[in-house]
Amino acid sequence: MRKRNKENIGLPTRWQYYHGAYYYKVKPGLEHLWDGKKRFRLGKTLTEAYKTWSTRLCEIDCIRNVGQLLDRYALETVPSKAANTQKDNIRSIKLLKSVFGCMLITQIKPMHIYQYIDKREAKVSAKREIAVFSHAYTKAIEWGLIDRHPFKGQIRLKSESPRDRYIEDWEIVEALSLTCRRKRGSVSTIQAYIRLKLLTGLRRGDLLRLQISDLKDDGIHVQPQKTVKSTKKKLIIGWTDDLRHAIQSAIDTRPLDIGPWIFCTKFGKCYVDKDGTASGWNSMWQRFMKRVLEETKVTERFTEHDLRAKCASDAESLEHARQLLAHADSRLTDRVYRRKPELVKPAKGIKER
Repeated sequence: MRKRNKENIGLPTRWQYYHGAYYYKVKPGLEHLWDGKKRFRLGKTLTEAYKTWSTRLCEIDCIRNVGQLLDRYALETVPSKAANTQKDNIRSIKLLKSVFGCMLITQIKPMHIYQYIDKREAKVSAKREIAVFSHAYTKAIEWGLIDRHPFKGQIRLKSESPRDRYIEDWEIVEALSLTCRRKRGSVSTIQAYIRLKLLTGLRRGDLLRLQISDLKDDGIHVQPQKTVKSTKKKLIIGWTDDLRHAIQSAIDTRPLDIGPWIFCTKFGKCYVDKDGTASGWNSMWQRFMKRVLEETKVTERFTEHDLRAKCASDAESLEHARQLLAHADSRLTDRVYRRKPELVKPAKGIKER
């Protein structure tokens, strides 16, 4: 994390002392809550700044309609989520406000939820928007704005069918057979990544954030980004010959030897940006998959998530798969990630005379 400038040390988060006054640096996507500004002027003195800040928060607390509720949710809750989730939430909030914004928070009923989904063509997106809406009302109860949730537990929406793409072993062999002109190139890097992903099952962000310093005597030490905040349980993946070979392969394909990351750019930087996105890596992956479809026998595209599912599907047991994927509940592992057809023995038949 970037260190704060000397003049900003001690100030509240996102406050800045700039050109003789105190400003609040608005979170991207929330400019509408701060008069459309990216840097909102709080005041020339600290006293004036805190007074302006307090007044602005009081305005947010005076919530009567859905639009005001969603504004507060966007200001206080959304910034605590992952970068990509924040973008999706802000998009959902914008759509929800266009429909429900002027309604009182006490007017929402289950029928309004059904009507919203029924009128939307993109049903999957609509359900995700309703999930955001539902959480906003859960926070409204926490904030003391309402006594009960107006539609939680009262609507029944058809759940999305989990993706069932299972990558066959021969498809992996084909993808790894692609040739690269250079020993250290995007193709070699992606192939090393695939080998490591199939062994560890790590999420993309966790795998791209791996550093040389995470390689210990007892294994690879990983702090999964999506673990519950209250536990933050660390994962240690024990060494095997295959894992050591995969790690060494990844290190050998790095474009820069002195970088601290297992996977790094040509400038020695991590592929994951400060905001949690990895646009450079995404582009490299898309180019690789294009070559796979054009130059190999693979006819159906697979995603990084499909690789994670293959790791879980090929694990010895459901519990082993749950541990690899760092899930708290094995039901999620079984429902979404165990995609390989289950081999069962036939029942005993009746012995005929």
